[in-house]
Amino acid sequence: MTTPVQVWDSFAATAKPRRAVNAAGVTTWLNWTQYPDHGPDESVLGPVSGKRVLELGCGAGANLAHVATLGARCVGVDIAPTRIKAAAARWGTAANLEFVTADAVDHLTGSRVVYDVVFSIFGAVWFTDPAVLLPAVHDALAPGGVLAFSHLPASDAPGPARRLITKHHLSTHQWHQALEDAGFDAISAEIIPAPGPDQPGTLLVHARRGRLA
Repeated sequence: MTTPVQVWDSFAATAKPRRAVNAAGVTTWLNWTQYPDHGPDESVLGPVSGKRVLELGCGAGANLAHVATLGARCVGVDIAPTRIKAAAARWGTAANLEFVTADAVDHLTGSRVVYDVVFSIFGAVWFTDPAVLLPAVHDALAPGGVLAFSHLPASDAPGPARRLITKHHLSTHQWHQALEDAGFDAISAEIIPAPGPDQPGTLLVHARRGRLA
């Protein structure tokens, strides 16, 4: 019987390595959209130096590695062992950077670590039931902590997903409600326009865990 781990490992085998440098000539960068050199950067997360940062669905670790260069203490989680192996091989010697093979919810509920920032770029937030994942993220965040994630907009959702993989194509309104139900506030959800015509945009969502009174 095929398991989700096997499905993701199979998918990971088709992934292409990120370019060595981007258009600006730098070797590490964070990109929220599906298009190269497009959209906002790590400023979406706010100041990260000295913060504990978790990426859910880190893949080969390129986005998280960039955040680590900014002084954050970073953990990347991915369910596919081959992706974590690739991340460790490429970035394993970087300071303040750890990669873990695990299901996103299992990691959040099984770890006692409190994070200041959690993010996901076309990652685990897109593929996990929000009613299960969002409360787990909320509980793992420090008061005032940030959750940010991106994926395709609901209107641009592709056809049937691979077996055992479900994409949660919520609208901006639905994400706002789901986050509010999980206890988040300061919620924003927007569609970043694509760089060219007849291309899908990118949904970008940002929220905070409310501060203690």
